Amino acid sequence: MVEKKGWEGRFYEDFDVGDVYRLPYGRTINEADNTWMTLLTLNPNPIHFDAELAKRSEFGRILVNSGLTVALVLGMSVADTSQNAFANLGWEEIRLTHPLFVGDTVYVESRVLGKRESKSRPSAGIVTVETRGLNQDGVTVIDFKRSFYVHKREASQARVSFPEPVEPWTSD
Repeated sequence: MVEKKGWEGRFYEDFDVGDVYRLPYGRTINEADNTWMTLLTLNPNPIHFDAELAKRSEFGRILVNSGLTVALVLGMSVADTSQNAFANLGWEEIRLTHPLFVGDTVYVESRVLGKRESKSRPSAGIVTVETRGLNQDGVTVIDFKRSFYVHKREASQARVSFPEPVEPWTSD
């Protein structure tokens, strides 16, 4: 049997300024997603859960909680950008540029804006990316800049420790 490694994420050395990473799939927002985020964050604004009030709003329907939009787009960007990061350093210029509604599908892409080696942590570097979420029509619904510490490829802390299976594979 030959072990084939799965995607291990990008390390500091893998980033080049100007690179663009597009997640190859989208995520459709459903009503439960929006309701749970609204409940989890104790957000009492009825635009997120009162269909009758939302019908009378300028949007004409329930608006997706902006906290969900931020969290979803950030999470979707991790596989391409910060899977090997150990600390977020900050977000800048979070802009919600178009409303997101239940039933919309979000797609994510990130562009590398900068990188530099860490002066205090020789096994890491700092990378800055701009990430945006687009709806199914290609309209940007959110964008933000984010900086994070990311391990270099040879950093011992960067290795995921997959446990050795107690039982070997069995034949069918």
